[in-house]
Amino acid sequence: MGVRLMVVDDHRLLAEALASALKLRGHRVLAAAAPSAGAADLVVSRAPEVCLLGTAAPAEPGVFDPVVRIKKERPQVAVVVLGPVPSPRGIAAAFAAGASGYVRHDERIEGVERAMMKARAGEAAVAPQLLQGAFAELLNPAAQPDDEGARLLRMLTPREVEVLVRVAEGEDTRLIAAGMGIAPSTARTHVQRVLMKLGVGSRLEAAALAARTGLLDRAATRRTAPPPPQPPPTPGPPAPAP
Repeated sequence: MGVRLMVVDDHRLLAEALASALKLRGHRVLAAAAPSAGAADLVVSRAPEVCLLGTAAPAEPGVFDPVVRIKKERPQVAVVVLGPVPSPRGIAAAFAAGASGYVRHDERIEGVERAMMKARAGEAAVAPQLLQGAFAELLNPAAQPDDEGARLLRMLTPREVEVLVRVAEGEDTRLIAAGMGIAPSTARTHVQRVLMKLGVGSRLEAAALAARTGLLDRAATRRTAPPPPQPPPTPGPPAPAP
């Protein structure tokens, strides 16, 4: 039996894509909304069985305030958070606010569907590996937390960064080629290299990963930053006297 649900995410393209995929699997999607700032009002008014709530920063203060309100006014609604690889603080904050589950944003659709079904049944929906990772970080905290967005950005060349930004903006191969002044075959090769380096299988997954990890913001900063000042040229030996 399908789940009556809502998808709420700041990135409308991602919300609509996920909603479409779930509809094809027999679920009834009441709305695919953005931004998440209006999530609570929408969920309270529509009262779905499950709300999939996307967030790019699960550890930020106040990010789960909509969950608190939803559970206060519609306690029967199960909220499943979709987010990046969480820190222990992020997982704890989600469940403390009343969420029924936490799923990585790059999880396959089957994993999202399983989490929805478990949440609707009143079970905690969180992958064991996420809990293991959280406990491992609690027991062995890193001196400096890994910045996934910065790490991924270092893997890409400047040309590949531009390609990723264009992919995230919804450009197809023809538009990417025209905008960058390259052949479509070259643009296609760049896209495939970006997907391979990011470890994803589609342009949609690449856009989702870039948005969730803050890679797009960092990429924009890199593209607009002025070049570093060049040192003055070293003077050569004096010319011989005539």
